[in-house]
Amino acid sequence: MTDTPRPAFPTERPTGCPFAPATGYTELRERVAPSKVSTPVGVDAWVISRYDDVKTVLRDGRLSSRLAPSDHVVVDADLERVAETGSILQVDGPAHRRLRRLLATEFAVKRMEAMRPRIAKLVDEHIDAMLAAGGPVDLVEMFALPIPSLVICELLGVPYADRAVFQERGAVLVAIDTDPAVMEKVSGELTEYIAGLVMAKQAKREDDLLSRVITRGEELRENVTIEELVSIGFTLLIAGHETTANMIALSTLALLREPGQLAALRDRPELAASAVEELLRYLSVVQFGLFRHVLDDLEAGPASIEAGDYLIAALSAANRDESVFENPDELDLERTGAAHIAFGFGPHQCIGQQLARVELQEVFSRLYTRIPTLRLAVPFEEIRFKNNSLVYGVTALPVTWE
Repeated sequence: MTDTPRPAFPTERPTGCPFAPATGYTELRERVAPSKVSTPVGVDAWVISRYDDVKTVLRDGRLSSRLAPSDHVVVDADLERVAETGSILQVDGPAHRRLRRLLATEFAVKRMEAMRPRIAKLVDEHIDAMLAAGGPVDLVEMFALPIPSLVICELLGVPYADRAVFQERGAVLVAIDTDPAVMEKVSGELTEYIAGLVMAKQAKREDDLLSRVITRGEELRENVTIEELVSIGFTLLIAGHETTANMIALSTLALLREPGQLAALRDRPELAASAVEELLRYLSVVQFGLFRHVLDDLEAGPASIEAGDYLIAALSAANRDESVFENPDELDLERTGAAHIAFGFGPHQCIGQQLARVELQEVFSRLYTRIPTLRLAVPFEEIRFKNNSLVYGVTALPVTWE
């Protein structure tokens, strides 16, 4: 007698609905208990898709983040490797708390708010450049990608002239179908670049995050190693521009498809803060969820999950949970109630979320008021989506205006 094959982990979005999560999540949420699925990496994993259950498991210390957050959809991922030293995404427990402590001040709300005037200036400068160029332009190339890239460069002390080093390699590293040899080569190149940067900061401190972390480690009498600093720089450099850049472009496309919502935001820029939260919920760009290894037996709803199992916290599914969000498949920029979990939850919740909020708020309060007639320059059907990327978005967004 053979076991019944597990259903495949849902990755395909419904036809004609590029903003909706993968088909199959609704069915998984409707089941009495979480279910196991077969994943592309070759193991069965529990899919946790209800909002309350996702929050419960993500704050549970019996889950390990030692694997990369989306290894379940990477066919050749090595599930036996240990967590990378200094990886805030992968280390657990005291090692993770130590890294968060070193970085917490850098991403505190007060410091992020202090960056708001500079970010607003960058947004306006890039809108000026688009208006000067005249439409049509690619919003990704001229606006969505350069703004977060400039911000993270200034924060980390990375020369913006080197942006191609991480923009091009970052796109390769977040693709789920990159050849393993290419992945290793690109990762090595970026690691070598950041190692050189870190060593320069050690020799000459400047007013940037990496320099301050080095100094803070000395003040706390903690030995922050080169490997840890490189891992911190690597993670922040990639995550700091990929997610926000994709949110800017994808949000703009979603709003162009919802003219009533766009008009409300254009006429009332003060809606920007609530618009950011709703679009983060609605789009959930970390599209395949968070992969975790179970260290000890635990319960998820009525399901008993055993030590050694694998688990996927499906953020996009949880953010469309009908029992939590009224009409969850509708975009409502004035939505109130439960907070989304697009940034994750628990100890590994995104440390840079306040920076992302400030960037997105400044974009949403400026772009659509300064270019009120913004529209697509090509038919919607010609837009290409990043279905093969860990971070969902569009490859290009041609726009124009009157």
